[in-house]
Amino acid sequence: MWIYEKKLEYPVRVDKRNPELAKIIMTQYGGPDGELAASLRYLNQRYTMPDNKTKALLTDIGTEELAHLEIVATLIYKLSKNADLEELRAANLIGHYTEHGKALYYADAVGIPFPIECLTAKDDPIADLQDDMAAEQRARATYNHLMNLTDDKGVYDTLAFLRQREINHFQRFGEALQQVQESYACKKVIVQGASITSNVAVAGTTTPNVQGVSTSSNVAGTSTAANVQGTSTASNIAGASKTPNVSGTYKK
Repeated sequence: MWIYEKKLEYPVRVDKRNPELAKIIMTQYGGPDGELAASLRYLNQRYTMPDNKTKALLTDIGTEELAHLEIVATLIYKLSKNADLEELRAANLIGHYTEHGKALYYADAVGIPFPIECLTAKDDPIADLQDDMAAEQRARATYNHLMNLTDDKGVYDTLAFLRQREINHFQRFGEALQQVQESYACKKVIVQGASITSNVAVAGTTTPNVQGVSTSSNVAGTSTAANVQGTSTASNIAGASKTPNVSGTYKK
């Protein structure tokens, strides 16, 4: 459940009407790297995150993206408010006017409707979080481009705020990705047909197991559990004779 506070997250000030600027800002309203895409992506991906902390993060950021969508919509509305037909024609918005009048519509800067295929979801938290980080960087780059295209001080300030939030989201997703990878270090995963306990296929963690071994922590085709180089005791590596150890050290 959401509680809606009836004010913008950041105030929107427009110094003068500019339908042409409104048109290019539309890319962050209905484009593939815009705020609608981000909010829908994160609020959908949260259901397959592996823990409540990561689910909460995607819920928080997805909700904030809805607030950003409201800011972008307000920018577009104020920049095009009371524009006459000649101004709309000069801004190449006459096609938009034909279809939608002066209503906002989920499309990018060149009028392509919102592409649903941009909403990625893999049921793989590492893949999804990495994609989310890339999405935040694409949005940041787009806001950079928009800031380069305006001399309206009020619009520039609003775009700068939105860009900074994309940077913050990127950092938060990066922290979440690291936490997920670390949590996987303590779980059973499968690498090249081997059954491995407390080993990970990502980010290089504990002792690896390779080459099609079918028993726990076993290397190079030996048949006893966790045994290397022909030794016969369980959980032994590099000739050690005690229980699970690495590189010849003993661990009782």
